[in-house]
Amino acid sequence: MVSFECDYIAGAHPEILKRLAETNMEPLPGYGMDHYSESAKEKIRAACGCPDADVEFLTGGTQANSVIISTMLRDWEGVISAESGHVSVHESGAIEYSGHKVLAIPGREGKLEAASVRRFLKNFYSDVTHDHMVFPGMVYISHPTELGTLYSKAELEELSDLCHEYEIPLYLDGARLGYGLMSSASDLTLEDIARLVDVFYIGGTKVGALCGEAVVFTKNNKPAHFMTSVKKRGALLAKGRLLGIQFDTLFTDDLYFRISRHAIDMAERVKEIIRKKGWKVYMDSPTNQQLILMTEEEMAELGKTVIFDRWGIYDDTHTIVRLATSWSTTEEDIAVLAEA
Repeated sequence: MVSFECDYIAGAHPEILKRLAETNMEPLPGYGMDHYSESAKEKIRAACGCPDADVEFLTGGTQANSVIISTMLRDWEGVISAESGHVSVHESGAIEYSGHKVLAIPGREGKLEAASVRRFLKNFYSDVTHDHMVFPGMVYISHPTELGTLYSKAELEELSDLCHEYEIPLYLDGARLGYGLMSSASDLTLEDIARLVDVFYIGGTKVGALCGEAVVFTKNNKPAHFMTSVKKRGALLAKGRLLGIQFDTLFTDDLYFRISRHAIDMAERVKEIIRKKGWKVYMDSPTNQQLILMTEEEMAELGKTVIFDRWGIYDDTHTIVRLATSWSTTEEDIAVLAEA
């Protein structure tokens, strides 16, 4: 059996495991106060072209979303998201559990459009009863989106300008950021993202790390006592070295970008298999997630040798199936998929 179920089916990139083993017995201070964590932060600042950025390491994507949103919003505010956005659909109510509502609005191909956000904001403030409503205090997007689609630089600039106009932060969930940046369809760079959004995170869990995400505040806007809030919310590792060493490795010799590019190359191979087979594509994705429509019979046959994700019901006879590549996808995996 080979697996295309998701992009964190494997443990960690061998270079990370090697570094963790090499430094295993080195006595280091806790909570990310070690020199590896500081080195990783400097490398991330350099990659972002943002020497003054505040960088913090959190344990995972759900924790990053929950902590960032709950600490940057005021008590009476919620976060705008596309209806298909991760915080709206697949966070098990983590945002709402923090006391903040997800204000879900329709998107297009998984993306928020500036015109739709503007209409929502305008309608909110035009309502004479808005003091009795949850205020829109942040805009949330993910890049790539849950459907594997990408924001263009122009689209991100529009959203950034709109958020500045309304004086609310723009937050980018980068769980799969490497795969988005290395797609040939992308015209965004890490420096563009650092310039246009107010806070984002660089995903490690899905891009080569055992666990962990690097949160980047780019506008001198890190909430006061942020680390205290991180610990209060259960997202702080005592052995912070685990995250620091991993990101220090990922941002040495462009490893993060090289392994992300590999996943995209493998995804292109999967797309070619899909085209040859003639499967109908649910959403054309230029990144590592490919969504196709399959019948129960087709899934049963493919499932004999390939593990995949049932993404959702499409109609009475078809299911949306996701085939995801990652840094760990091999040529052998592709060959088995093609044969299957």
